[in-house]
Amino acid sequence: MAVAEKAKRSEKRKRKPKLISVINDGCTGCGGSPICQEDCPVENCMVEVVNPDVPHAKQINVDPLLCIGCKKCTSKGPMDTFLEGCPWDAIDMVPLSEYEETYGELPY
Repeated sequence: MAVAEKAKRSEKRKRKPKLISVINDGCTGCGGSPICQEDCPVENCMVEVVNPDVPHAKQINVDPLLCIGCKKCTSKGPMDTFLEGCPWDAIDMVPLSEYEETYGELPY
């Protein structure tokens, strides 16, 4: 029985999101099988990189120009309910204005 793969968006977003994913210090890279990468609907938005604090381990990096703020990667739902995203609560959904104050304005 063939299972249809979920098609991921590969084009850039059309407008800036209200929220953007930011990886916090809790990211462990899920031992090479990060659920956030699987749940993210945008191709190459979340990529594994070497953890600079623990060079033999990986962590996830979010491309702020690709993130659409959909919250599918996070495990924090409304009123602190648990969703199926990151099991380590290593992803914070930050208001775009707060992100841009810290990292500079995004081009779109």
